[in-house]
Amino acid sequence: MKIKSQRDFWSGLMFVTVGVVFAIGATNYSMGTSARPGAGYFPMILSVVMALLGAVVLFKSLTIETEGGDPIGEFAWRPLLVIVASIAAFGFALPRLGLFVTIPLLIIMVSFAGDEFRWKGVLASCLVLTAGSWFIFIWGLKLTIPLKPIFMA
Repeated sequence: MKIKSQRDFWSGLMFVTVGVVFAIGATNYSMGTSARPGAGYFPMILSVVMALLGAVVLFKSLTIETEGGDPIGEFAWRPLLVIVASIAAFGFALPRLGLFVTIPLLIIMVSFAGDEFRWKGVLASCLVLTAGSWFIFIWGLKLTIPLKPIFMA
């Protein structure tokens, strides 16, 4: 069997693998029923859907011919490292700096992962996403997330 699209093959394989691993992990939680879902219900459904979509992409990569085999390019280390470091910084900073400082910090850090950096767009994203996060998580869901830094509370 010949791989006709390397990019689709490896991305499909990644989605299938991640979906299966998370589905196995979701079995450690109670499933519940459709009427009263448990903690593992949503992760299980989501991971199964991810694995199925990955299987479709994987099948497509083996059956549909692409021009030149659609080879995989260089591995993008900088965006990967910047995004992983940003997520770790977010997890560390949120309880200490609060929502209003941490979300703009995360957005500014993540914006350095790409090649195109515009301060106007980054600042607009900071405002919109911080306000949206407050609206959804604090006002809508009534979660107890610190808003201000510890030293200001």
